[in-house]
Amino acid sequence: MKNRHFLLLATLFLLLPDVCMAQYERRVARRDFYDYFNNANYDEALVPEYVLPDMMMCLDGTRVGDRQTWESKRRPELLRLFTTYMYGRQPLPDSTFSFERRGADRIIMKGRAVRRDIMLHLTGDGPDVLLTLVWANDKARKKGRSGGRGNAESSRRKTIMGLSFIPNDSILTLRADGTRPKGAEAWQVDSVLSHGYALATFCYTDAEGDKARDHFRSSRLHRHFYSKGQTYPLPDEWGAVACWAWTASRALDALTAVAADVVDINNVSIMGHSRLGKTALWAGATDRRFAAVVSVNSGCCGAALSRRCVGETLECVNEWSHQWFCGNFRQYSHREEFLPFDQHELLALIAPRPLIVISGTEDNWADPKGEGMSCKEARAAYRLYGCPENIKYLLRQGPHAVLKEDWNYILNEE
Repeated sequence: MKNRHFLLLATLFLLLPDVCMAQYERRVARRDFYDYFNNANYDEALVPEYVLPDMMMCLDGTRVGDRQTWESKRRPELLRLFTTYMYGRQPLPDSTFSFERRGADRIIMKGRAVRRDIMLHLTGDGPDVLLTLVWANDKARKKGRSGGRGNAESSRRKTIMGLSFIPNDSILTLRADGTRPKGAEAWQVDSVLSHGYALATFCYTDAEGDKARDHFRSSRLHRHFYSKGQTYPLPDEWGAVACWAWTASRALDALTAVAADVVDINNVSIMGHSRLGKTALWAGATDRRFAAVVSVNSGCCGAALSRRCVGETLECVNEWSHQWFCGNFRQYSHREEFLPFDQHELLALIAPRPLIVISGTEDNWADPKGEGMSCKEARAAYRLYGCPENIKYLLRQGPHAVLKEDWNYILNEE
């Protein structure tokens, strides 16, 4: 009998790596991405019946009626559920994490701004991520106003940490003909600086790739934290979104250490668009040092309610972008009703800090109505702190993009 038990345990042990890898094996997709896009449900009449999880009901049946119960019991529960079944466990940074200023501060944008580059060495094995901080050149502004030399000391500024799809140099490049590189129009740098903010950015793929077919094989970040003999993440270990959010926290570590002369460390917001809007929400939920969160067009697995199944769905995400989340999340494809949470509870984890969610009327793939409904549901958590006005939702005209109008709203509401 003992021998049979031993053989059974040995067999399970040998099969475990295959079971884990099955979470990431890239089978041939059942449907083309554009098949998902073109045949998605955009009709409110076809939204399935659903019941949202009760955000104010703890797992043991305790009802949340005050801030203390939320902070000590319900919020930690929700954070564990999202970690285990969606984003995956993030490791603590180890002693090999480091950062350094790269060169001296530089005057850019024809004298209007100052640039400081900081290199993040996320582990001793890489990857290395360039974090660029830009702020208004107060010396030039004061000289222009008074004719004097101006004050060389700059005050500490509220700062927006922007998660970027393009390299920092592209954000700050202005060609001779007045045009900017593709994607740079999303960053209204002049407006940010003229409102007194500093802007810190890094390109997300410097930290972790965004390729579903890679199975994290080329990920130096994952590889550094693997156990001996491990070659892929376990089902509850971090996906790419959690990697990018973790990197944002490391960027905040660096700003605290080497940019406190420029940055008001207690007033650093995080902002992202689309998949990086999803990332900004998770970064804000897991790192309460971020003073505010801005999410633009984050849609499915971001601000939108998953159970509505409008536009992009969990099935599409898990087929074409399964690297974003942990292996456990794949079991909910076309099974949204079994999720132990929904995205309104993610937004609630940011309370009581300010949260701005922006949707576009032409961005049906991201389910603007579902994003607005999620904000409305999350407001209950903000009421516990007496600040329901701290969660704001903007539905503006336009497509899936960051527009100048979005920046005007962000800078005037922050």
